[in-house]
Order: sequence, then C-alpha cells, then structure tokens
Amino acid sequence: MTATTSDHATTLPPASPSTPRVCLVSVRASRAVLDGGWWPRSADPVAELPGLVLALSERYGPIRGLMLNPTSWDGRPRRLAVGTRIVRIGWFASVDPALAIATTETGDQLDLLVVPPGTAESDAGSAMARAADPTDTMRAPGILAAIRIRPGRPGVGATRDIDADTAWDNEGGYQPDGASRRTGAAAHPQTGRTVR
Repeated sequence: MTATTSDHATTLPPASPSTPRVCLVSVRASRAVLDGGWWPRSADPVAELPGLVLALSERYGPIRGLMLNPTSWDGRPRRLAVGTRIVRIGWFASVDPALAIATTETGDQLDLLVVPPGTAESDAGSAMARAADPTDTMRAPGILAAIRIRPGRPGVGATRDIDADTAWDNEGGYQPDGASRRTGAAAHPQTGRTVR
C-alpha cells in the first residue's frame, strides 16, 4: 500500500482485492432510489474500494469515480489504481455516511447503501436486499433506521437505537419512514424549513 500526500498521487491497493459483500439490483428501475447495498469489512478505503469497483465494473462497465463521506473512513485517497484503470475518489461531507455514489465511464450514477461493517449478518443481509429491490423507494438512511443501525463510521461497528431524525441524506433532508407517509413534509431540525 502506498501512502498518499498529494491529490495527484495514485494509491496502489493490495495485489488481490477482497471479494465485496454487495447486492445489486437485477434491473435498474426509474422508481428505485438505490442501485444496491454494500457491506464493507473495514473502514480502510484502500482495502475495501477496489473489490467494490471491480464488482460494479463487471455489471455496469468501467467505473471512473466514487463519492464518499470523509468522516466514515480511515484514509482519503484521491486516486486509486484498480486493475489497469485509475478511479478518482471524491470525499464530500454532503454525501450521507450511509451512501456511496459511483459514476460509470458513460456518466451513469450508481447509488449504494453502505452498511456499517459491525452490523449483524442478518441485519446487513436484510438492508442490502432492501437496497437492491427495484420497487423500494426508501433512501439509504431510512433503510438503516428501519433495521435500527446508525449510519456512520464503518470501522467502529453498528450502533443500535437510532434517533431517525438525526439521519440526513445527500439531497438535503430525510424523514422517518412513517412520518413521510402521514404528512408528506417535515421541518428541517436546524433551519425549520419544510422538506418534502
């Protein structure tokens, strides 16, 4: 593994990437919010991301970039060598910790639920299956809240008993599943503005 200190340096991962624990939609549907779920084994992006990139590339074609939340990982490589390709990685606080966003060479965006590594296997399986259901319209934080897993730092393990009002997605707001069906709108806890 090569440590990076420059945005222009390329990180070389271990020779053989680990097999990712990923569940992808069988058919992409316009109604679906997510394209699948991913359950990394650790908070090390150099160990975890190459396998994910290879799995996504096999299904959707070459992956040119990933966007992740910076607080959820132990390192922040900007460029990662995966096979014969270089994948650019963007670290954005605005991306929810429960979400990984991949971009293909053709410009398609793939949104994946990120299940914290310390999650119980049955809960992780349920969350990934729901994220890979093309008829499901729940966002990533909502899926984790439904199985009572706090999104956040993958290497620390799952935390139970989430306060669903504290989870926010990368599009500006999240409502607990039940409230969204009853009222259709909610006030953002910090600004007070209505979120739909």
